[in-house]
Amino acid sequence: MKKVLFAATALVAVGSMAAADVRISGYGRFGLDYNDGNSRATNNISKTTITSRLRLQFDMSAETDGGVAFGARYRAQAESRDNTPNAGAFNGARFSVSYEGLTVMVGNIIGAYEGMPGMYLETRTAGTGVDGAGFVSHVGNVNGEYFNWDAYSSGGAGVNGVEVMYSSGAFSGHISYSERNGATATNRLGANVSYSFGDWRAAVGYQSSDVGTFEDKLAVSLSGDIGNFGVRAAYGDNDGIGKYGLYVNTDIGAASNILLWVTREDAVSAADVAAGRTDNNQDGTSYGIHYSYDLGGGVSFETGYRRNSTDNDTFQAGVYFSF
Repeated sequence: MKKVLFAATALVAVGSMAAADVRISGYGRFGLDYNDGNSRATNNISKTTITSRLRLQFDMSAETDGGVAFGARYRAQAESRDNTPNAGAFNGARFSVSYEGLTVMVGNIIGAYEGMPGMYLETRTAGTGVDGAGFVSHVGNVNGEYFNWDAYSSGGAGVNGVEVMYSSGAFSGHISYSERNGATATNRLGANVSYSFGDWRAAVGYQSSDVGTFEDKLAVSLSGDIGNFGVRAAYGDNDGIGKYGLYVNTDIGAASNILLWVTREDAVSAADVAAGRTDNNQDGTSYGIHYSYDLGGGVSFETGYRRNSTDNDTFQAGVYFSF
């Protein structure tokens, strides 16, 4: 991604700081979104709308004479989905300290479960189409309980947590923790580990949560290359609801890539319903296809179709450009 350097290696004459810089980067995307779940009669939304996002990201860094790197990230984002535009705002800041293979972050953290390798699609949007199409392909999203884990917030304050990441050779590990204010403390603890061997990478992720009900999670993934095909398999146990995913993508010529995926979600158990879990009847099979064409200069054409387990169809087409 091309960086625009605002303060190139500016000297900082405070303490033992040696050099600092501020960099700005980001992306824009826009296109058409067809969703057959929308209608003027049921939710006052047209089936076809414009979907868009503009993201502007600021990364600040400084390094001591001893090689300890300090950093911060601050992001502004504006977007529109289902014909509901958001004028945009800055998010919560994230701070980091790194030395060799060890990094500690505080504030608007990534989250260890969110950061587990092999969880998102290998597309520029990390999902299907121009805006991800609901990220049905993610094995952690089940039964209407979507994104119920700690994750970096692009449009909000985030969880104000702490996390530690370490990598050495083929191994990487990640632990995160967040706690909410209140008369009784509520928290989420997450962890993931991954290991690369040859063309393959295996990963395991975990979350323990008392922030809400039914948020304990376990996930595994295995990804690699078979000839000209990139393949991945993933499984998530979402507090009793299992979801399996298979994914394959391949390049077509020098500029095109096509990706296909399918997931299978278990039903909500009778015991969970009796314990208060809402059954949204999303058990079943979902699938999708995504096509990308590289136009050069950081610009690409992105399009995709997906059907979820409740037979909701979406189709999107548009452009994505990074800077």
